[in-house]
Amino acid sequence: MENNLISTSGAAKHLGVSKSTLYRMVDQGTLFPTKTPGGQRRFDISELDEYLEKSRTIKAPQNPSTADGGLEKPVDPRNKLNDLNGRQWMPLTKSYMYQKGLGSKHPHAAIERQHPAPFSFQDVMQLIEFFTKKGMLVLDPFGGVGSTTKAAAMSGRKSISIELQEKWHKLAVQRLESEVPSADPEDHRFINSDAREALATFETDSIDFIVTSPPYWSILNKKADHKVQKERLANNLATNYSDNDPRDLSNIKEYPEFLDTLVKDFFIPSAATLKTSKYMCLIVSDFRHKSKYVSFHSDLIQRLDGHDVGDNTFLALQGVKALIQNHKSLMPYGYPFAYVENIHHQYVLIFRKVKK
Repeated sequence: MENNLISTSGAAKHLGVSKSTLYRMVDQGTLFPTKTPGGQRRFDISELDEYLEKSRTIKAPQNPSTADGGLEKPVDPRNKLNDLNGRQWMPLTKSYMYQKGLGSKHPHAAIERQHPAPFSFQDVMQLIEFFTKKGMLVLDPFGGVGSTTKAAAMSGRKSISIELQEKWHKLAVQRLESEVPSADPEDHRFINSDAREALATFETDSIDFIVTSPPYWSILNKKADHKVQKERLANNLATNYSDNDPRDLSNIKEYPEFLDTLVKDFFIPSAATLKTSKYMCLIVSDFRHKSKYVSFHSDLIQRLDGHDVGDNTFLALQGVKALIQNHKSLMPYGYPFAYVENIHHQYVLIFRKVKK
């Protein structure tokens, strides 16, 4: 239990509010901290995440930083992008965001945890609520266990999830049914297929927003990584997407081939389905391959920024947001011989489909 407790400053960052707002929430009986033997306040991460989930469900769209009344201000009628007013909009334009999660002991983390590389539905929901209005259609071409679908359902959007592996596809369907039972199944389409084939059947200019986290090349196949040994193998959990499936991008041996395939066969066809002036967010991370540091996010930017998408449109980079992972454990990489970075953040690459 102690590992799930964080300080007042950590709790404020986790919720995205100021410390003074956090104190008000405690005084109002919204949150219930515990105290250490020395009298210091500590907050349980699972309870914080339950508060976030409940507040979004009851009062979507909600941003915790506006808990003191910002929701009641009207949405500008000129705002065609989302359902946020100015006070809600502004904090979400920061070049960073803190990763949120339910915690491994939360009952709704059981399905998500089976996937070797899930991303938080709460982080995706923040992106969905900024880049769409209620009722709009969201696409995830690497659907996994349905984090995007869950986020779309909880925020009143529709979704399409494409997943290659049947195991993850079935878990995604099960997850929506069990974790968001109020969701209308007619609003959420699950496709168990190679995205290359599925995307070829989509109409152009039919999707309102794309958000996804693709494979990070073959890093999940590194079973010698002691983090994998500790966190996955010890719990009999999957450590990769598939075993030698030639359609699986993570099984491509050479990085340049992987990168070119990802861009040409997946991201550009996905962008072709996007309506003009709409956005595509890619959640990625840099990584190490043996002794080489691979700047995956910048490699993608170089290939995608300015890329032709058809119909006299192209992709234009709009920003790069750091998704900070404060909860990750530090590993003694390189010690005591050389600097080897603990990568505790991801990047959200934000592209817009624009006219030439």
